Amino acid sequence: MASLQASSFLVSSSKQIHAAISVPELPSVRVPKVPTKKSQLKLNTRDGYINTIPVEKNVDVWTTLVQESSSVSMATVQLYAISEAVADRVEMHKNIGEQRENWNSLLLNSINMITLTAATMAGVTATGGAGVGLDLASTVLFSAATGMLVLMNKIQPSQLVEEQRNATRLFKQLQSHIQTLLAVGSPSKEDAKDAMKKVLALDKAYPLPLLGVMLEKFPETLEPAVWWPKNQTQKPNLENQFNGKVESNNGWTEELEMEMREVVEVIKRKDSEDYERLGNQALKINKVLAKSGPLLTGIAALGSFMGSSHGHWGAIVAAVAGALASAVNTFEHGGQVGMVFEMYRNNAGFFKLVQESIESTLDKSDVEKRENGELFEMKVALQLGRSLSQLRDLAKKSSYSRIEGSPIDECASKLF
Repeated sequence: MASLQASSFLVSSSKQIHAAISVPELPSVRVPKVPTKKSQLKLNTRDGYINTIPVEKNVDVWTTLVQESSSVSMATVQLYAISEAVADRVEMHKNIGEQRENWNSLLLNSINMITLTAATMAGVTATGGAGVGLDLASTVLFSAATGMLVLMNKIQPSQLVEEQRNATRLFKQLQSHIQTLLAVGSPSKEDAKDAMKKVLALDKAYPLPLLGVMLEKFPETLEPAVWWPKNQTQKPNLENQFNGKVESNNGWTEELEMEMREVVEVIKRKDSEDYERLGNQALKINKVLAKSGPLLTGIAALGSFMGSSHGHWGAIVAAVAGALASAVNTFEHGGQVGMVFEMYRNNAGFFKLVQESIESTLDKSDVEKRENGELFEMKVALQLGRSLSQLRDLAKKSSYSRIEGSPIDECASKLF
């Protein structure tokens, strides 16, 4: 009996041990097959069918599909690249503008010190002081001042500074325009091309080098600055005319068209004419001053060279001419007459830009191809520093003055 119990105990124990050490079955694992050269790529076509394309034989097709799908992003990348170039140009024009402003102040002070020192020496000689040494020293100083004045009047540092200021402002304006294009909607390739043209137009309008491409500082007459690309305006199609009436479409009405035409007339008759007249006056004054300074220092050098050999008159002439040259130089470069001329030139260019913008928009007979009328009116009002109601009142005044045959007494712009 005891042996039976022991055997049954051993059997049950062996079953428990066997259950404890039993290993669970591992799940089946499928090893992926390495694709061979004959692997194929399945693409869903637009019609819903599956097109099987061998991979190695259709690499060019895949590249073409990727390029077509990324055409919009390519325009965005191009605009980002242009924006970086514009930001670099902003820094370049800013730094060079500061450098040329230093040129103006340093050259002005140096030439005046040289001229006044030489005039003092000539004055001492005229009073009967020691002669030959002072005569030679003043002659050398007057000659050096003459050469420096010729160079300074040729490059007009104050005008160069104003050019760089305007270039910096316009490049910043272009940079903000590009950032707006990137922030609002998806830009197109035409936007990238247009931005590129604007960059090149600004480079041409405000060159950085002094040799070869420097803007003419003494032209015959004032020519408005042009810093925008010349785009061909769309010619109106006679078949799409509205028989003298413009439908209320895309924000445009007949009244708005007449308002814009009157604004253009005011710009032509008042703003552009006034700034061109003032710019030509500043140009004439600058030409006279630029010739008078070196002429006076040259006379002073000649009088100082003659010195005491012709009595004291040579020294007296040298002292007086040197003092006058210092005054002329201070008025020209201290008063920054060249900068004033450049300011008038850029203001005339601004009015020319507004005028061309309005005219090119109105020349488009299809109002759907124009910019929205209400938005365009708001932009013109902001450019001229007016509210919408003030802009409409200006158009009415212009219309009444033309009917009565009297000149309008108000300028279009309230900014300048």
